[in-house]
Amino acid sequence: MQTYQALARKLDAYRRCIKTGNEEWEEKHLDAINEIMKSAPSGSGIDSAFTFPLEFSNPSKLVFDFGFHHMDENGMYDGWTYHKAIVKPSLMFNYDLTITGRDRNQIKEYLYLILSSWLEEEIHDEK
Repeated sequence: MQTYQALARKLDAYRRCIKTGNEEWEEKHLDAINEIMKSAPSGSGIDSAFTFPLEFSNPSKLVFDFGFHHMDENGMYDGWTYHKAIVKPSLMFNYDLTITGRDRNQIKEYLYLILSSWLEEEIHDEK
């Protein structure tokens, strides 16, 4: 399964454990989510924490927060833009990715490529 599918499934299992009071598996599913998030994009401008705030996500909508550190024409850092990546199901293309925030220097095209690549990585789920 792909990264976005694994995160949606683990999030659903985590939420069901909270509802049923299964603390042992709640912790295991949260650990699995955190393990998947270790592979999230980092570096090459995505220099602030790439986070997965669980309170804004559900199995039908995954929300990620991150910042992008821009460089000027001399290679010097010259500011940040902050973004949300929102992943929703698509009947035609498996998922629909929306990236919010300012499109400074047309950075969103690059962000779509980086995030799509990560979301589509194959994950081998033990359970």
